[in-house]
Amino acid sequence: MKGGIIIFFTVLGLFLNAQNIKTKHGVIQLDGIPVAKISHRSSEYTFMDLKETPTYTMEFIDKSIVDSVRDSYIKLTRIYNNDKTLELDYISPSAFSGEEKSAVYTSVKGFKIIDNRGINIRNLDELFKNPPKRKLDAKTKDAYTVRSKIDKLKIEVNNVGEILSNGVPVGYFTNLPVSFGSDNTISEKTFVDLEIYDAKSKYIGKYITTTKQIKTAGGKTFTLYREISGRASLLKFPTYKAIAERLAIMDPNFIKVQEKVIVGEVTKDGVQK
Repeated sequence: MKGGIIIFFTVLGLFLNAQNIKTKHGVIQLDGIPVAKISHRSSEYTFMDLKETPTYTMEFIDKSIVDSVRDSYIKLTRIYNNDKTLELDYISPSAFSGEEKSAVYTSVKGFKIIDNRGINIRNLDELFKNPPKRKLDAKTKDAYTVRSKIDKLKIEVNNVGEILSNGVPVGYFTNLPVSFGSDNTISEKTFVDLEIYDAKSKYIGKYITTTKQIKTAGGKTFTLYREISGRASLLKFPTYKAIAERLAIMDPNFIKVQEKVIVGEVTKDGVQK
């Protein structure tokens, strides 16, 4: 009996505190009362007071980090003090969409920067003062680590099949198809695997064209994927650059980041120091 009473009052409390959130013609209403306005361009939403003074923007980001791993989050910026932009976890009862309804729900329920009095500047400033840390899962963290390593290497493939890192030749492709040079993706149907060597002609690995797999000299294998509409599918036409980048991660000895610039002996007035 006692437990039933507790449940009853809990449900009653939730019912009484529940807010009816609606947006109509750009006007945000809480329980039928207009409290703020919203406009948007693409995936960025601008929140304004009822006098149409812009206060902050919310942008929905959905990006590929590396391979099939994507990251979805919110970028929040104050218009009146935009020296800092926050990256925050997405908060909505529905899947990540970037829709107006999600933006409003996140502002009211997630961040509590819109209430029945309008835009709560104090809560907005407090959010910027003490922003919550993002809760990234292990897969996403690993993907960002890989992305960071790849970005530091700054890998490119020139028009003769050489692999360059930070402008320095570090390796090359062999068995290049006829289309190489006119297309940076491997789109030709060929049963000949592309082989990769380092600058000293040491065999590093190969790209198996029939299975879309990369295999190192040490036996490690990796299948290139891309994400389409939330589902991972085979990347049919990978770039030469993507193959070189993944090999650099699979074999750390292939390309190493120069931590410092190496220069010759320093001389002054003709005297070697």
